[in-house]
Amino acid sequence: MRTAFFTLLAATALAQTPRPGVNYDESKVGNDPLPDLKLTTAEEWTQTRRPEIVKLFEDHVFGKTPANLGAPKFEVTATKPDALGGIATRKFIHISLPAYPAWPGMDVMLYTPNHIKRAPCFVGLSFGGNHAVSQETDIPLNTRWMRESKEKNIVDHKATEATRGTESSRWALEMILKRGFAVATAYYGDIEPDHADGWKDGLRAAVSKDGANTVWKDGEWGAIGAWAWGLSRIADYLQTDAQVDGKHLAVIGHSRLGKTSLWAGAQDERFGFVISNNSGEGGAALMRRDFGETTAIITKAFPHWFTPKYASYAGNAAACPIDMHMFIALAAPRPIYIASAAEDHWADPKGEFLSGKFAGPVYALFGKKGVMVDEQPAIDTPVGDFVGYHVRTGKHDVTDYDWKQYLTFAARHWGR
Repeated sequence: MRTAFFTLLAATALAQTPRPGVNYDESKVGNDPLPDLKLTTAEEWTQTRRPEIVKLFEDHVFGKTPANLGAPKFEVTATKPDALGGIATRKFIHISLPAYPAWPGMDVMLYTPNHIKRAPCFVGLSFGGNHAVSQETDIPLNTRWMRESKEKNIVDHKATEATRGTESSRWALEMILKRGFAVATAYYGDIEPDHADGWKDGLRAAVSKDGANTVWKDGEWGAIGAWAWGLSRIADYLQTDAQVDGKHLAVIGHSRLGKTSLWAGAQDERFGFVISNNSGEGGAALMRRDFGETTAIITKAFPHWFTPKYASYAGNAAACPIDMHMFIALAAPRPIYIASAAEDHWADPKGEFLSGKFAGPVYALFGKKGVMVDEQPAIDTPVGDFVGYHVRTGKHDVTDYDWKQYLTFAARHWGR
């Protein structure tokens, strides 16, 4: 299995665009010891150690999410009972904060299968807006700021008609719905536009006493914290919808939104299944491995994602009291799935696998099995029981292959 993996890894490495100062040589990765999980019993983990680790991630990586911003308001703005050729009901729900009217709120798109009365639901944020997730042409275009992209037809930081469906390949809607699962999504830029000053037009400024003049301090939340907060507000709504099984919610995210799904799952245990798709540095990949993207690179390029303290570990990961095996362990005893892509060296597939592997002892406290293998598996060979993992053929993306694994994993653990 290892031979098959490293043969393809070596071949795809030739196509990797070189980046100055970035290591892709396995012989040069860091070997600093990982922080101790300090295991005792399942009860001790739940009551003491887990809260301690959550606080460490608040203090050093993502910042602390404000505890109470008031009750959200839910407004169902449209319902289509014969969506996607009749297999689903589609709803739009506007979520706002009456206590903070300066925040424009977010628009959630919910698809529920028509052949199931109460469906488990996958919950995630999109990069391109609801109109990009689905091929249906009657979905309103999102009007918020978007990252410029010729490929996705985003012009002057705005969506255009040509952006419709451009993200649909990452959301296997018909496959998911036909398997009896619902999907709830919203545009992450509704919560906070993803650029250095985006917070000034987003949630964080709206709820801060200093508004757009806020100077963010160590331990205060960044954009990932805000996006994760938004995922929990979607969960709030789903608890009220009669077509959704609110006791079976899976949080999913890709890339930076994979980091977000992990943080949302760590903070909100209503997400009974957590999925990290190609989340890399600051997500599932071990930070002490100097392979692909590093703490120094990510905090320089995207400082607004994190609490300021995280940048202090640039080039000095060994000084950080956490690493990402602890991040994965925060999901225990709930099932979690980590997905890598063979050509996505930037996200360090092996580092993502190792985080899952080294979280296994926490699952063992609860009598549950983790990835169940010692070495990274061959490409396209899923492994694991309560900690699922695969590295698939291809690049940094979400594919039908990924969704097939997530649906199978969810069905197995939820008895569907």
